[in-house]
Order: sequence, then C-alpha cells, then structure tokens
Amino acid sequence: MEKIIVVGNENFDELIREDGYYVDKTELLYELVEKTRNKVALFTRPRRFGKTLTMSMMESFFDINRDSREVFDGLAILNHPEFCEEWMNQYPVLFLSFKDVEGLNFHGAYGMLKVTLASLCKKYVYLRNSGKILDEDKEIFNRLISQNAKLEEIKTSLATIMRMMHAVHGKPVILLIDEYDVPLAKAEASKNKEFYRQMLDIIRGLLSTSLKTNEHLKFAVLTGCLRISKESVFTGVNNFACYCVLNRKFSQYFGFTQNEVAKMLEFAGLSEKMAAITQWYDGYIFGNSEVFCPWDVVSYLSAVMDDKEEVPQNFWVNTSGNAILDDFINHPKIDVSDKFEILLNGGTITEEILQELTYDQLAESEKSLWSILLMTGYVSKADKTNIKGKIKIRIPNAEISEIFRHAVAARFHRTLDASKVNEFITAMWNQDEDAASLSLTDILWNSISYFDYGEEYYHGILNGIFTATGYAPDSNDEAGLGRLDLRIRDRAGRRVLLLEFKRSKKEKDLDRDCDEAVAQIEKNGYGKVMPEGYEQQIIYGIAFFGKKAKVKKKRKSPA
Repeated sequence: MEKIIVVGNENFDELIREDGYYVDKTELLYELVEKTRNKVALFTRPRRFGKTLTMSMMESFFDINRDSREVFDGLAILNHPEFCEEWMNQYPVLFLSFKDVEGLNFHGAYGMLKVTLASLCKKYVYLRNSGKILDEDKEIFNRLISQNAKLEEIKTSLATIMRMMHAVHGKPVILLIDEYDVPLAKAEASKNKEFYRQMLDIIRGLLSTSLKTNEHLKFAVLTGCLRISKESVFTGVNNFACYCVLNRKFSQYFGFTQNEVAKMLEFAGLSEKMAAITQWYDGYIFGNSEVFCPWDVVSYLSAVMDDKEEVPQNFWVNTSGNAILDDFINHPKIDVSDKFEILLNGGTITEEILQELTYDQLAESEKSLWSILLMTGYVSKADKTNIKGKIKIRIPNAEISEIFRHAVAARFHRTLDASKVNEFITAMWNQDEDAASLSLTDILWNSISYFDYGEEYYHGILNGIFTATGYAPDSNDEAGLGRLDLRIRDRAGRRVLLLEFKRSKKEKDLDRDCDEAVAQIEKNGYGKVMPEGYEQQIIYGIAFFGKKAKVKKKRKSPA
C-alpha cells in the first residue's frame, strides 16, 4: 500500500500500520539510552513539534507487553541490533499525558487529573489481578479507577502503579510523561494564585514521589514547553537533564530538517513547494539544528495534495491560543514597541535568556517574557552560536510574523486614543486636510510599524478607527469600475466620505500618491452615484509612509 501524509495522528503504532508517512526519528532511542546515563530526561519544545509522537514511539519500542519488531521494520534503530536485543520490548512502560488536566478552577482541573489517572489505571488494569501485588496497593488502584482516591494517594499514584508494575514484571519501569507542565500553565493562565499554588503542590508530589530515589524506576522521560525550575517541581531529583531549544544534544530530533522536508516533498511529487514551505514554516534553530515545524509542513502538504493551488496558511494559530504573546504585548509595565518593530522588520535583538522559569513569575520581568517567547517558538535563535547568557533572536518565519502582526494590530485597536480619533474624524468631516494628516500621524505613532506592511495594514487601521466610533464602513465595496477602499456614511449629516489609500515608497512621494489616489477614485467612477438620501460626498486620497500620513481631498475643478 502507498504511504499517505497523515495530519494529527500522534499514535506511533497506528501511524505505521496505517501506512502513514513517518519521518524517522528512532535514532533518538539509541542516543538517549546509550549516550547518556540520565535517570530523568526532560525535552522542552514548542507545541506541535512532535513531542507526543516521539513519546508514543518510545512506548512502542520499550513496552514489555508488545512485540514491536514489525512496526520498527526498516527504521534507523534496527541498525543497532545489540541495542534492540537488550531494550526492545524488554521493560514495563508507564505512559501518560497531562494535556487534558485543566479547568476553570482548581476543582475542575483536579477532577480532570482524577479522570486522567483513572484512565491510566484502566489501561494497566491487568496489574490488580496478579498475586504479586500488595492488597494495600490493589485498594489504592481501585480507588484511583473509581476516582475516589485521597489527595495523598493522588500525589503518590504514579509511584504506586510503578511499584505494582515492578512486582508483576520483575523489572523496573520506564516512565514517560507527556506535557508535564500543562496543568501549571493552565492554572497560571487563570490568574488565580491559589489555584496555581494548589496545582503546583499536586504536580510536585506526583513528580517527586515517582522520580526521586524510586527503586522501581529504570529511567524517565518528560516533555513540555518550559523547564520549570528544579526548586519548584523537581526538588531532590538527582541525575536530571533538560534538553531545551538552546541545547545542541538531541536538537535534530524534534522538528523536520531541510533534508527530511525535501524527501517528503519528493515523495509527494511537490518539490516545487520547497520555497513556500521554507518561507512559512522553517527558521527555527534548536541548538545547532535548523528545523521546520512538523505540524505545519504536514498540514500544508496534506492540503496541497488535495488542491495543488493551495497557498500556505497559518496552521499554528489554530492549534491553541496565543495568550503568552498577548500578555507580553499588553503588559502594563513593559514597553517593547521598539524591539517588536525591529523583529517585525526582519531584524534581530539580543536578550538574556533564562532556561529555568516558574509559571507564576513569567510576567515579572522582560527577561522572563523573552525567555518564554523563545522556549514556546514565537521567536527563535538567529544563528547557531550562543553568547554566554545572551541570545540573538528573531521571528523565525512568515507564519509567526503573521501572528505577531495580528496581536500588534489587536493591541493598537484596543488602545486607540479617543481624543486623537475624534480630532481626526472631525477634521475629515470639516475637510481640514492638515489637521486630519496631523491627527492620523499621531495615531500611527502609537502603532508598531514594519516595512512590509502593505496598504491592507493601513486600510485595517482606518477601518478600525471609524468602527470604534460607531460608524459602519463599507470596506472594498464595489463602486463604478472597481472596489473603493472605504466608504463612510454619516446618516445624521446626510454625507459620505470616499477614501482611497496608497503606501508610499518614499516620504517625498506622499503628496503625489495622495493625488493618484484621488485620481483613481475619479477614473474608476467610485463617486458617480450618490447613496440615496445623501447630499454631500467628500473624496480623499490618503498616503502612508511608515508612521507618517498625508490626507488630501479632491480639489474642485476650476470654473
């Protein structure tokens, strides 16, 4: 059967058995076990970089309850026969994800944690039927399944299950925890400090009892977005290693390399799409590896295979909210407008980056905020070198740049200066070109501009200004021989504004471009038909250069 590009299947065995295209990352198994002796390894990467699929692959390889030779057939790990003989399907594996442990408050999140643990116990329900299990552990196990376990039993639940697995199989357990930090991230997002404190207490208990001096643990692998400080959740956990976006080791195993994307495109017969995919989804530098976002590449290829004319789009923004970026942009005490302008213009900035963070202190300093943007993929290292303590960063690609733009535009509209807006609108109705130009320039000064903003950006600003003051603009409405940029109706005054916009390449071109915009309105006949019941029509050309605006009205023809 021919392989297919599959979107969203994070179950390794299913993906392989259903002939899904798999970018081979199995060499990670050998590198992790043979080249390190870490009791606990934490991989932190942005969302949608293959963490869950990688953990599912690990479970399949190590799980003593499976025979995985068929699903790994032809993959790189089989080039290490002695390693496979020693490790493939040789150890009990406890695999769980905290991705669903969230709620509007602690009660709701705690309930989801109990549901997650109950589902986990049902997956390993065979354990309680063994005569090797202590009666006390069976009782706790049954309470976990029925969601009646005490708080202390919840905190020690993973350690209890591991003790049972060790007893049944006679071997220590490989523990895999995916999205370990989601419960804390969601609790922090609620802005409820007590909720966060309670959830931190539980997660700390779960991790410390299962990872710290646990004789039933062979080794553990965790994934998440951030490395939460050791003092916060990993207190006392020894032989602990974290591999984040700054580390070179394992940097090629999360995300697709250029060669891997090229092979996938060749397989799909879409090699001509390489330039578009690179522009939109490449640009992340993890350690010394440049990688593409896997979710985006697969999503786009799947779409293009259905429709060859499909253009790149923002798949990232649909995977979850962008509250982290919004919090940064709207921070009441931190103004990063100048730095955002540099980034949005394709430049780089150099910032001190913290590798250890706590969710409840993320917004306390600009340093923390740049650190979380780097760790969560909103910015990336600009090159493969590290300056000690400081990192040169940039926006990685067109997709993330678009997210920045939308967030910046939303902030602009939320923070419009009402007095300046009223000055501008009054000047427009009074046909005072100079006052309108000055007021609009003042408004733009508080925005974040960047060089590749086209007319659509300025169009959006003007549309937002009039909408915010109660007007209902007709945007790109058909008129005459084309589409007018904006038509504004003042029903009470029975008058209409016709607006056409230009983006000037040079400041000295503002006057000329305003005249061209007015001429375009006349040439295309946008103003030939007056809306029924209206008596006055005012025509303007508006030109923009960066944060400067020029407003010119149509001159009356000489008698």
